[in-house]
Amino acid sequence: MGQPLEAIIAGTGSYAPPEVMDNDYFASYLDTSAEWIVPRTGILTRHRVGKDETTATMAKAATERALKDAGMDVSELDHIIVGTVTADRPLPSAACILQNLLGISEIPAWDLQAACSGLIYGMVMAGSLIQSGLYKNILVIGAETLTRITDYEDRNTAVLFGDAAGAVIMQPSTDPSRCILHHHIGSDGSKYDYVWIPGGGSAEPASQKTVNERLHYMKMRGRELFKFAVGRMEASIDRALEETGIKADDLKLIIPHQSNFRIIESCRKRLKLPREKMLINVDRYGNTSTASIGLGLDEARRTGRLNQGDLVMLLAVGGGMTWGAMIIRL
Repeated sequence: MGQPLEAIIAGTGSYAPPEVMDNDYFASYLDTSAEWIVPRTGILTRHRVGKDETTATMAKAATERALKDAGMDVSELDHIIVGTVTADRPLPSAACILQNLLGISEIPAWDLQAACSGLIYGMVMAGSLIQSGLYKNILVIGAETLTRITDYEDRNTAVLFGDAAGAVIMQPSTDPSRCILHHHIGSDGSKYDYVWIPGGGSAEPASQKTVNERLHYMKMRGRELFKFAVGRMEASIDRALEETGIKADDLKLIIPHQSNFRIIESCRKRLKLPREKMLINVDRYGNTSTASIGLGLDEARRTGRLNQGDLVMLLAVGGGMTWGAMIIRL
């Protein structure tokens, strides 16, 4: 079991671009329809970045809202961790670009790449750094511009993804009961091609061939991915509850990665929980990968579904394949 980490969430913030794509948009040019999309995914709308927006600019907007929520000035941050698979550029990191946009310097800023599990990975890293005593105010962000790596000629994947950013500010806990009570993260690289981008890296550098074959877009093995995600999320739930002794009924809310409504429903039914205990916003945002848990966490806190002292479980499976789970008392 991952030992408790004496860190708390001091503030949250999120951002989704104003442009919204509904299912009729895809039906207008693809062989698809809302009647095909909704039963398979649960998605009604998703957001798309504007011409001048990037992963870093969305991260900046989410950060500013998190700082306001925490009652902090940007100068008080002493560490930045950005989870993303869609950094503005291959070099430098999205975190360094964000740092520049925020107008601060000197402090460490770095990216991690764990796809949909990225925010949980980042929060585990931040909690560990805080517990070590090295840092006190760590910004952890999940931000994605997935619409720019989505193949809009593939009806099976085009309808799934949206853009957003979710930010969390973490600080040392002064109350032993309010902390990260449980965490575990893991990966299985043998399944790297369940969701991947074949072209553009060192294995398949950009070329006319990679452009012609559309290898710079995400590819998915849908059936295998679905089966793995359901099994791993259910196993993560069981492990978190068993190792903490917490009962599912004790949880105020579960915030799973918003990949697919059917996957989320499978987890909810395993726990025998009412729907109001499972945050679901995939219908409005689609799959936003690393951003989705931060987006959901901020939504839950701002709408009063989560308050200080509540127990919340975070849960994700992502490309890699990666996974993570966390139980926090706010």
